[in-house]
Amino acid sequence: MTQYIASFALVVADYDEAVAYYTRVLGFELREDSQRENGKRWVLVAPPGAATSILLAKATTDLQATRIGNQTGGRVGFFLHTDNFEHDFAAMKSRGVRFAEAPRHEDYGTVAVFEDIYGNRWDLLQLKP
Repeated sequence: MTQYIASFALVVADYDEAVAYYTRVLGFELREDSQRENGKRWVLVAPPGAATSILLAKATTDLQATRIGNQTGGRVGFFLHTDNFEHDFAAMKSRGVRFAEAPRHEDYGTVAVFEDIYGNRWDLLQLKP
């Protein structure tokens, strides 16, 4: 039996705002956007060619709304790997991505922390071979 993570939920304030950010600013693909009951939508985005996608889940309760932008308690919780750090870093900066730090070179690779539209912290990361 083979298992894999197909998708994970990211709580957002607004579907269309989140789709626009993840597709236009981060360059992800919109994999699915279908209507569900009670005004909910099933919205999946992913980096081109990625196997795992992100379910953009609109907050529907006050408790869920408190998690928007802070789903991991302020630490980096999401990791966007690349095979061309310099290119992707420059492209993301040119599209308005907010980087919290300058790129740094670590034993494991090149990394820079950025924040998405809501303040969730991500690593842009190119691992060493």
